[in-house]
Amino acid sequence: MNSNLKKDDTELEKSFGSIFITTFTTIFIAELGDKTQIATLMLSAESGQPIIVFIGSSLALISSSIVGVLIGKWLSNKISPSKFEFFTGCLMLIISLFLAYDITSKYI
Repeated sequence: MNSNLKKDDTELEKSFGSIFITTFTTIFIAELGDKTQIATLMLSAESGQPIIVFIGSSLALISSSIVGVLIGKWLSNKISPSKFEFFTGCLMLIISLFLAYDITSKYI
């Protein structure tokens, strides 16, 4: 019984660590150099109050992340994981095609 409990704890820790690292890395890379980071940079430079800008931007990112997590949780109860992956993939493909078209139309 004790070995099963230790095995479950190890799997839970592995799962937590894996999910945490994947989430952190994905969001960190996605946010680098985007308009939010540039806006934060400008607000910090203009205000001369980097700590206040950091607190405000951090709370804004946390708030928007909460919305995403809550919507994701709600969707996970309504749609099967395979359908969710399919629709997410389609949405990303549509966005990618739109962005590619937008970029190429400016340079052609």
